[in-house]
Amino acid sequence: MAKHRLLFVCLGNICRSPMAEGVFRRVAEEQGVLDRFEIDSAGLGNWHAGQAPDTRAQQAAGHRGIDISGQSARQVTGADYDRFDLLLAMDSANYKELTVLAPEQARHKIRQFLDFAPQTGTRDVPDPFFGGREGFDHALDLIEAAARGLLADLLSDEARPVKKGA
Repeated sequence: MAKHRLLFVCLGNICRSPMAEGVFRRVAEEQGVLDRFEIDSAGLGNWHAGQAPDTRAQQAAGHRGIDISGQSARQVTGADYDRFDLLLAMDSANYKELTVLAPEQARHKIRQFLDFAPQTGTRDVPDPFFGGREGFDHALDLIEAAARGLLADLLSDEARPVKKGA
C-alpha cells in the first residue's frame, strides 16, 4: 500500500504547520498507522528557513506530550505539488496563496486543514504568533480536531472496496 504524503502549510512554518505535523504524527501513532504516512510541513515565506519552531509552539505542543523541537522551517517549493498527495493550508489566505502558486493539475491536492473538523465552526487556524499562550493552546485544539478528522477520512478511504474494472 502506498503511503499517504501530507504537507501542512502555514505562513512561516514556525507555529501552526509544525504543530500540525507533530499532532498528526502523534494521532497516527496512537492508531498504529504512522508507517502509512509521509508527513512534512512548510511555510509560504522563507523568513524562518532553517529555524526550529517558535519556542512558544514547542512549549504548547510539549505540554501535550508532542516534541516538535527537531523540526526545521522550510519554504514550499514547486516540487512539493508533485511529491505530496495533500497540501493542507492552515487558513484561507494560505489556501489562496497555495492555489495561486500551484500548477493547474495539482490544485485538487490543496485543502483547508479545518475542513476535516467541521464541528469547530471555523475554517481558519488563527496564527498565534503575535499572541500569548492561549492562542497556541487554541490553535492546538483546532489542529487536534482536524488531525483526527483527516486521519479518519484517509483511513475510511483505504477501507472502501475497489470496484473491479475501475
